[in-house]
Amino acid sequence: MEYIDRIELNPRVCNGKPIIKGTRIPIAVILGQIAEGESWDAILMGYPELKREDIQAALLYARISLDHTEVRAVGTRTT
Repeated sequence: MEYIDRIELNPRVCNGKPIIKGTRIPIAVILGQIAEGESWDAILMGYPELKREDIQAALLYARISLDHTEVRAVGTRTT
């Protein structure tokens, strides 16, 4: 199974937000905990149904999402 196959988008689960397949754990929750400095081991202890590959899948999903997004600095004018 490829990492990205661990991600599920289903409009009937968590309002269609991307989650780890087979759970109701949103990718945003995992990314938020990593951003706050939480270790992978702490995340895995807090969500025993997760595997390391799920965290890797969440990071890969975020990277792929950013690759398809245009980002502009706040307060910057385009002319």
